[in-house]
Amino acid sequence: MDQVTKLASERAVVVFTSSRCCMCHSVTSLLGNLGVNVAVYELDKEQRGREMERELARRLGRGAPVVPAVFIGGNLVGGTNRVMALHLAGQLVPMLKNAGALWL
Repeated sequence: MDQVTKLASERAVVVFTSSRCCMCHSVTSLLGNLGVNVAVYELDKEQRGREMERELARRLGRGAPVVPAVFIGGNLVGGTNRVMALHLAGQLVPMLKNAGALWL
């Protein structure tokens, strides 16, 4: 099992970020404000960060930003645009509840 899959499956919500990424901060702040206890992995500070970055790039596809990469319930949801679109459509909270990340 690759490192990304292993880490993404350990918690209800996992976000792979970079310490210098303002959109990463926006996504993690949104999730935190919703009451989610997010596991955050900053790829530029992880020992195997480059390897994980390559794996995320492969999963997200050509041209897509690698960070933030949001996993909910072990499934790759996507990046900032996808998370914000789900939130605005009222679909993010139910998704978080289904994954056990929210209780109310």
